[in-house]
Amino acid sequence: MTEMTAIPNNAFDALETLRNTYIRTPRDDLFRAHLDRLLKRDADGNLTPVPVTFTATGETRGIALVEGPGGGKTSLIDHVLSNHPALQSDDPTRRPVLSVRVPSPATVKSIGFEILRQSGYPATSSAKKEWQIWTDVRHRLKEFETAVLWLDEAHDLFRAGRAAEDILKLLKSLMQGDSAVIVILSGVDTLWEIASYDDQVKRRYSKMALPAMSSAKDGAALTEVIQKFSARVGLDPVIDDDLVDRLIHASRNRFGLCIENIIAAIETAVLKGSSRLEILHFAEAWGMQEGCDLGQNVFVSPRWAQIDLDEVKPKDAPAAQRARKPLTARMSRPAKAG
Repeated sequence: MTEMTAIPNNAFDALETLRNTYIRTPRDDLFRAHLDRLLKRDADGNLTPVPVTFTATGETRGIALVEGPGGGKTSLIDHVLSNHPALQSDDPTRRPVLSVRVPSPATVKSIGFEILRQSGYPATSSAKKEWQIWTDVRHRLKEFETAVLWLDEAHDLFRAGRAAEDILKLLKSLMQGDSAVIVILSGVDTLWEIASYDDQVKRRYSKMALPAMSSAKDGAALTEVIQKFSARVGLDPVIDDDLVDRLIHASRNRFGLCIENIIAAIETAVLKGSSRLEILHFAEAWGMQEGCDLGQNVFVSPRWAQIDLDEVKPKDAPAAQRARKPLTARMSRPAKAG
C-alpha cells in the first residue's frame, strides 16, 4: 500500500499556488504572432499601442480564437494581453486593452452596457436607446485610447438570433475610423462556424484554432508538469507508462483540462496523506468529476482508448456510490522497490 503521511501544513497553500500558476506554451507565441501583426511599429521597429489600418478608410482587423471548453484559451489571451509590452500603461486615463465577457443573454444593449461597465463608465439608464449606448462606447474607447477590445465567450453573441447581425455590424463600426480598435473574439468551436457565414467577417478576422493535445507532441511537457507540480507539494510522482496518454484522452485533448486534472489528482493525494502521486489519485479525482462508473473511468479501464467521452454520463447516486467503493482496492498496488 502507498505510504501514508501527515498532510504538510503548507500543502494547501502550495495547491493554491499551483491553481494560480500560468504555464507558458508555444500557443503563447502563436497568439502573439497573430496580435503583433495588427499593431503598428515605430521608426525603430518597436510595437506601439496603435492598431494597423488596412484600408484607406482606416479599418483595423481582428482575431477569432476558437477552442473547445476547458482548453485554456481565456487564460492564454489574458496572460498575453496582460504582459504585452506595448499594451501596458500606468496612466489611469489610458486603457490600451479592454476585456469584456459577453453577457447572457447577449443583446445589442447588454453588450454595449457591459463594455461601458468594464470601462468604469457611470451607471447608465436602461431607457437609453441602442444608438446612444454605442455612441458612448465609441467615445469611451477613444477617450481611453483603447487599442484592443476583447470579447470572451463570444459564441454567446450568436444566441441573440437576428440581433447577431446587428451586433457584428456594431463591432465592425468600432473597427473603423480614427479611433478604431482591434477586436478579439474568443469562444468555443461554434464561434467560427456561425460567424463565418459572412464573407466580410471572414475577411475582417483572422482565425486562430488552438491545436489539440497529443502524446507525441506534448507528452514530455506534461510529464514535466506532473513532476514539478508534485514536487511543490512534497509528493513523489509514480508515472506509469500510459499515464500521460490516459490523461490527454480523459482531458479531451485540451490543455487546460489536462492541467486541471493534474492538480485534482495531486489534491486527492494530499487529502489522503499520501507521499506518492499515483494513477489511483487520477482515477479517483476524474471519476468524481465525471460521476462515471469504473468501466468508463479512463484511468482504470484496460480499454481506456476506446471510451467515447461523449457517452460518459453520470450514473444514479446509489450506483455511483457503489462504483467508488471498490476503486481503492482495485487500483492500489505495492510500492515499488527503490
